[in-house]
Amino acid sequence: MWDGGSEGAAGGPPPLPPAPAPAATAAPSWALAGGTEIIGHLQENYYNLCVEKSQKINYFILHKLQEVDKEIEKGLEGLTLNIAGNSCLMPVERVTCEDFWILSRILKKNLYINGLDVRYNLISDVGAYYAARLLQKQHKLIYLNLMFNDIGPEGGELIAKALHKNTTLKYLRMTGNKIENKGGMFFAAMLQINSSLEKLDLGDCDLGMQSVIAFATVLTQNQTIKGINLNRPILYGEQEESTVHLGHMLKENHCLVELHMCKHNVKNCGIKQLCDALYLNGSLRYLDVSCNKITRDGMVYLADVLKTNTTLEVLDLSFNRIENAGAKYLSETLASYNRSLKALSVVSNNIEGEGLVALSQSMKINPTLSNVYIWGNKFDEATCVAYSELMQMGRLKPDNTDVEAYVVDGHVYLAEVSNGLKRHYYWRPTYGAACRHSANAGFTLVPVGGHL
Repeated sequence: MWDGGSEGAAGGPPPLPPAPAPAATAAPSWALAGGTEIIGHLQENYYNLCVEKSQKINYFILHKLQEVDKEIEKGLEGLTLNIAGNSCLMPVERVTCEDFWILSRILKKNLYINGLDVRYNLISDVGAYYAARLLQKQHKLIYLNLMFNDIGPEGGELIAKALHKNTTLKYLRMTGNKIENKGGMFFAAMLQINSSLEKLDLGDCDLGMQSVIAFATVLTQNQTIKGINLNRPILYGEQEESTVHLGHMLKENHCLVELHMCKHNVKNCGIKQLCDALYLNGSLRYLDVSCNKITRDGMVYLADVLKTNTTLEVLDLSFNRIENAGAKYLSETLASYNRSLKALSVVSNNIEGEGLVALSQSMKINPTLSNVYIWGNKFDEATCVAYSELMQMGRLKPDNTDVEAYVVDGHVYLAEVSNGLKRHYYWRPTYGAACRHSANAGFTLVPVGGHL
């Protein structure tokens, strides 16, 4: 593994595997049909630099640069260069560390691009070095998505240290890069220094207990982070220590708007810790505690805090086990007390007809609750009729739920619809817009960072 040392005297990259000359590269059919004519500055710079450095031309990058050049010709600024490797709409040639080196060179002084999305590619720790260099040199970049790029602890360290002096980046997404506890500690240390980053996504990064506690400690003082994702850390034991520390952080922090704690092994004791903090917190608007072990007893605490909390707007309880009793606790609070919650997801919570009907009844009384997601529970005919009536009367709009009603032989049934709080968090649809508001309602209702 290359150790992240400086570039050579001539400004070239660290030693990389030899690549074939660009002349030997066969362009895909869509490039030959109209994407190979070098008409714009970015395209031209990329093509010429590949030839100069004897690097293979990535025609997927060339095609994407052509699209951006056309936007620049229209006089547009603040553009996002999207070279996502999981696009289903065209053939993809994934970006390697060599490709990213060339790309970073042409973007260093570009004034029109302020966002770069290279999710699901192959840039690795070597590419992370060039991402760090780009963060040091490019003073217009406000959004960087490096999701699932095989970046490890060394690459995470380089990017975190580059952010010590960066004053422009607002949203960094590192989802799925296994930076582990070591890399997480460098990012926690960075948050003690950086004063511009507003949203940080470290979900599925194999963070350890030590780094989760470090983030909780740092966020008691950090006044700029508005959204943080700490999903699926690698935790051992049953003591819910991470939840205790994050609960303490919420008591002290009055700037955090969005918190994701999916797969934190939160149980009823843990949700009580968070609820105790929500009595004192006046800023959190989006709480994600999906994929945990919360049961109906935990809903007693949550329903109670929702009686007085006036800031929480989006609550994701998907994939827990609150059952009928938990749904009824929430319904009573939503009907009689709470008027701030806008979206509630109880997907796959082992709720039966009685609990689901109670939620539908609370919507008739509560004018604020607009989005409800219920798929994956146990529907009876009373449930199907209740939600069908909500949609027919216009109280529940089709885009604001994940079910739709249909009738067979005089009986009402519910079918699943591809709507939700964060349907496209990991993947992109095979058709239509990737950032439909109805599919990603949580980020629409509480916009932090400007990107999914």
